[in-house]
Parts: sequence; structure tokens; C-alpha cells
Amino acid sequence: MQAFSTTCEAVAATPKKLQKTALVAEYLRSRTVDEAAVSAVFLSGRPFPVWEETTLQIGGRSLWAIVAELAGKEESALTEVYRRLGDLGAVAGEVLPRRAGQGVGALEVEASFRQIAAAQGASTRMALVRDLLFRSTPLEAKYIVKIMTGDLRIGLKESLVEEAVAKAYGSTPAELQRANMLLGDIGETVRLAAVSKLNEARMRLFHPLGFMLASPVESSEEGLGYFSEGAVEDKYDGMRAQAHVSGGEVRIFSRTRDEITESFPELPPVLAGLPQDVILDGEIVAWEYAAGAADATTIVDETAKSSPLAESARGGAPAPDGASESEFQADNLGRARPFTFLQQRLGRRKVSDKMLRENPVAYLVFDILYANGELMIERPLHERALILDSLLAAPRNAARHRVHRGSQGTLVFETADEANETGMIRAPVFRASSPDELEQLFVAARARGNEGLMIKDLASPYTPGKRGKSWLKMKRELATLDVVVTAVEYGHGKRIGVLSDYTFAVWDDNRLVNIGKAYSGLTDAEIAEMTKWFLEHTLEDRGFLRVVEPKIVLEIAFNNMMRSERHESGYALRFPRIVRLRPDKSAEDADTLERAKEIYENQA
Repeated sequence: MQAFSTTCEAVAATPKKLQKTALVAEYLRSRTVDEAAVSAVFLSGRPFPVWEETTLQIGGRSLWAIVAELAGKEESALTEVYRRLGDLGAVAGEVLPRRAGQGVGALEVEASFRQIAAAQGASTRMALVRDLLFRSTPLEAKYIVKIMTGDLRIGLKESLVEEAVAKAYGSTPAELQRANMLLGDIGETVRLAAVSKLNEARMRLFHPLGFMLASPVESSEEGLGYFSEGAVEDKYDGMRAQAHVSGGEVRIFSRTRDEITESFPELPPVLAGLPQDVILDGEIVAWEYAAGAADATTIVDETAKSSPLAESARGGAPAPDGASESEFQADNLGRARPFTFLQQRLGRRKVSDKMLRENPVAYLVFDILYANGELMIERPLHERALILDSLLAAPRNAARHRVHRGSQGTLVFETADEANETGMIRAPVFRASSPDELEQLFVAARARGNEGLMIKDLASPYTPGKRGKSWLKMKRELATLDVVVTAVEYGHGKRIGVLSDYTFAVWDDNRLVNIGKAYSGLTDAEIAEMTKWFLEHTLEDRGFLRVVEPKIVLEIAFNNMMRSERHESGYALRFPRIVRLRPDKSAEDADTLERAKEIYENQA
């Protein structure tokens, strides 16, 4: 692990990506294949491969206490070092003492991580962590703590690790990236690359792929300026969700790749009826079903038959009434309810029948990533649309749960041999050939209670985890930023005793820079819940203020942006307010300083 840590120090010291890649490749070639496989996972900033659900269950506060104990330091002394270094791993590397006989190997660390993850009880886990850090050199401990907290902070993204692995074993970056995407395990990918068998990688279902992302546009004219043919969909205010279906088993993942199946128990029975193994992309939305509407199966089938996107994919011109028919479908499927209704379902392991009735959801499906035993992402959107339409129009498997509308618009849950299910809907698709037509669709989408529009290039492949100009999102509202909470303070008045004032940051390359502070927008219940979380994830207690683990993402609205030296970012937000918590996003998904600069330059 000393060689690993020394390599990380060298990688952190250079800003050049090619040099970073060369250093990692050289290190991997110098290790056994098993050591290289484990190291590649560690270099990606995580203790276990992506596809695994294993977690260490050790919070930042516990790590802080262990480091303080092993260093024999008072809290105030540790705090002073943290203020200077800003990273708990770096603190461990500086304050932990050097002892004779210290030193652990990468395979030894990986075995310890698995022991910690399997341990029962917080005290047992802490004892195992304490023992691992005690046996490690200070430099090794620095990077062990960094891996445990999920951020090496050396400017090394997984894409660079992939390039380094390809360089080390003589494969192409494209081959390496594809295999890693299929497997969700950079370590297993290393093992295949080492024996020139990357082509043997096969899709591992129930490991979520990265989600394709959209870029914002400011006007209807811009929305039609990047490609000649586009599909237009409503932009729903819900939770992006990837559904994996195989052999009757269904698992649903959020954009942060967390499993959320238990929060939406009405969806798996519907999805399980699909006639083949698939991976779907869509949005889970709190949904108000239209009174007297047909069941979702019929709606999906009719949408598939009449979709202007499907017509275009077949190579013919849309029927004259195609667009109006799609609008009819969109207006009669029901409508999305505000995100606050969906939020009541998030994070629940058990959802009561009462909540199922009062807060029903729908899964609006708009893309297919895997079907017929084949990964579909390299096919153009118009082909994927046809495959999706055909899949949803096919007869469903019988003998599953039925969900139908009862009296007074309530949902009734029972078991039936032939299901008329609700819950899954093919997202309606429109076409626009002029800015005026796009503007009309935008107004109609807003009238249906949705955020705006998604505009997608019909020729585009699905690019996991990437944001380009193939998918565009058009919203028209006050500017918002997705930010990461870095520090919290106790409130005033009725909020004395709760942490309600949040300092937040955006990304400047690989570091977070503060850009503002907000205290309004969350409910008392949300503040109480977040107070508990922040107390458990405090890195530095300064009395009235606490520096916390940078993991909570907020959506922040504001009136305008100003230049300011008050914050490290160089900007300040005027009248910032919290729109909502974003539990569906990880800290890595937060906005960048570059995005803030764009807003500042365009606000005039």
C-alpha cells in the first residue's frame, strides 16, 4: 500500500492528465494482477466495485474520533490541522505517528474493508478500522481514509483510471471503457485486460449504468439549433430512475445508483410482466391519474402506435394528426403532482397501503438501454424508440398483481391472473420543426404542471454519464444551481437548537468552493431530519458552526448573481433560497463554477 500511496502523491502533484495516466499505468504494471485489480478499484475512489452493494457503514464522525485517538490529539488540535488541510485523510497522514513494523498491502486493506463491512455493530466496525490504521504507515493511512470517505482528491476520475488500465495492458480506451461499463467492476476489467479478453465482458444486470444527461438551453431558437431532427418530451419534476428486469426480478435505481425499489412497491409487479430482460430509463413521478382513464397498458400501446417519433423512426412522415393525437394522449394520461408528494415516498423501506392510495406514482418510460440480450446504447434514439414501443406493446406475462382504479379515484391493490395494471406509461413524444411550434409545446407542458421540455437528437446514441448537446432541457424559471452543503449553523428564534443555516459550494475542478448561504425553503420536519444527519456527519465542530461531510445536495434558486470576494468562488447569490433537497443526486452531480459563470454572464 506504500507504493499505491506514493503513486497517489505523484498523481496529485501533477495537473497534466497524460502524466497522471502514465503514473497509474506504470504502477499497475509493477503489481500482480490481483493487486492491480484491487488498486484500480481504490484508485476510482471507492473501497468496493460499483456493482456491489457493500458499504463500510463508517461515518466521518467515527473516523474523526479514531484518528484523534490514534494520534493522541485533542479535538482543538485536530481541528486546527483540518482547517489548514481541509481533508480528513490528509489530517490522518500528518498527525498519525510513525511506528516500527508498520505497513499493509493492498490485498490486506481490501480484506480489512470486507471485514469492516461484514461486522455487526458500530463498536466492532470502529475497532477494525482502528486496527487497520494502527498497522498502516501515516502515508498509507492518509489514502485508506480517503478511500473510506469516497474521495481521493488527487484529480483522478474513473475515466482516467480506465485509460491507465488500457495503457498498462495494451488495449484501447474504448474497449476498456465498454467492458467496465458492462461489468461495473474496474477490478474485474483489469483481470480481463491482463489476459486480452475484454471482449468476453458481458452485461451484468442489476448493476446500474450511468445516466445520459442533458444540457440547458435558454430559448426555443436554441432548442432547435443543435440538430436537424429532434424528439420533444415533457420534462417531469420527479426522480430519474433506471429499471432492471430479468426473470421476473425487478430492481430500480436512482441517478446516484442507489436502489430505490422498496420505496415504490407498486412498480415491480408491473415491470415484472415485461416479456424479456430489459433495462429501462425513465422518471418516477407522483401521479394523478385521469378519472375514467384507460389502464396504463392500453395507454402505452396506443401511444406506441401513434407516436410521431415512432413514425419518424419508420422513415415516413408523421400522420397529419399525429402531433395532436400525441397531445391528446399527454393531456389524458393524468398529470404529475408536485415533487413534494413524491418526496414523501423517498427513503422508505415500507410503504403503507394508505400512502400507496394517497400518493400514487407512475413510471414514465422514455428510453431502453438493454433488450434481446443486447446493449442498445450505441443505437440511435429513433431505433431505440421503436424497440421500446414494440416491447411495451407486446402481451404481458399473466399472474401478477393488479392495480386498478376503485371508487372515488382510489387505487385498489389485489392479485389477479390477468392484470389491467397502472403504473408504467410510455412518455408521450412530440415533434417540432420551428421555434413557434416548440414554444407551443413548452406552454402546453407547463400547463400540464411539468417543468418544461426535453429535446433529443433522433440520431443520438445513449452516452452514460455524459452531458452534451444531444439531449437538451428547456426550462424557464429563476436560475437554479445544484450545490453541496459544506457547513451548517444553528438557527435563530424558533430554530434555535436545529441546524438550519446552510453554507453551500460548487465544483471548481476537483475542489468545492463556497458560493452562498441559505436558510429558507425547507420544512421544519426536513430541517429536523437534516439536523440529525449533520450531527452524525460533522467533520469539525466549531461550536456554533459545523463543517460537515460534503454529501448533501440542494437545489438553490436566486434572483441574480454578483461578483463578490466574500466567498471562495468569487461570486455571491442574491436572495438565495432552497428549492428542495436533492437526495437523487450525489455530490459529484452538483453544478460547477463554470456553470455559475455562465449564469452570471447571461443574466443580463
